[in-house]
Amino acid sequence: MVNEMVAQREKSSINGINNGSLVFLYHTAVGRMFLKVLINPAISKMAGWFMDSRISAVMIRHFIKKNNIDVSEYEERKYISYNDFFTRKINDTSRKIDMKKNSLIAPCDSKLTAYKINDKSIFKIKDSYYRVEDLLKNDKLAKKYRDGYCLIFRLSVDDYHRYCYIDNGSKKENKYIKGVLHTVRPIALENYNIYKRNAREYTVLKTENFGEVVQVEVGAIMIGRIKNYHQEYNFTKGEEKGMFEFGGSTIVLLIEKNRVDIDQEILKNTENNYETIVKLGTKIGTKKAR
Repeated sequence: MVNEMVAQREKSSINGINNGSLVFLYHTAVGRMFLKVLINPAISKMAGWFMDSRISAVMIRHFIKKNNIDVSEYEERKYISYNDFFTRKINDTSRKIDMKKNSLIAPCDSKLTAYKINDKSIFKIKDSYYRVEDLLKNDKLAKKYRDGYCLIFRLSVDDYHRYCYIDNGSKKENKYIKGVLHTVRPIALENYNIYKRNAREYTVLKTENFGEVVQVEVGAIMIGRIKNYHQEYNFTKGEEKGMFEFGGSTIVLLIEKNRVDIDQEILKNTENNYETIVKLGTKIGTKKAR
């Protein structure tokens, strides 16, 4: 049993949008008209301005209560806007990083699924499908990860929205792929391929223990923003890499063949259509003996 891991079916509501709203937006003609307005860049900028404003601070108390957030895990201070609280920093004692060099850790608090990659992989993510080539828009890079693993970390609004580096190593510049932002809820994927539609940013991490790992951050509906701190950089395991602003998001790790043994509980849960709840810094796999 992996510490702090729990399997669960997917929650009925994330990103502050319930299932009924999603059915309306994606399965009705009128809803799709509204969706076109919602994802307009001008609307997103206005919403972003509001979430950064002091006016939005009135939403914080309701957000905490609705999502049962344990505020004792976070810095005790006055938050001046909704986004200021959403990107709150955790206490130093609330997350323990597994620093063993052979331990592969979760980069974030999330719900995790793990899949093997093959020559013609089409991954099913809660009744939706995607290809690694679509995710990266780079066929040559995608080929490096055949027979490896694709790890998908789904963050909901109640999760900690900062994420860390999974090992010591170095990286080059981040690659940003512009996209139209849609929700990360599965219903959206029935009509749109999230990794073609959503804005995302990825980088190749040259790690000491797990080879070249691609980490992809995927933004959420409307105003989800990805904020990575570094371009070309030497990093250390557990060091904060960046954060998501405003809404639930997704992180994807692509790991090369014969680099890691993913925890069997995670693989079993994925096979049974369960997600595994993990915390930032938790061990999710072990370096493969070479």
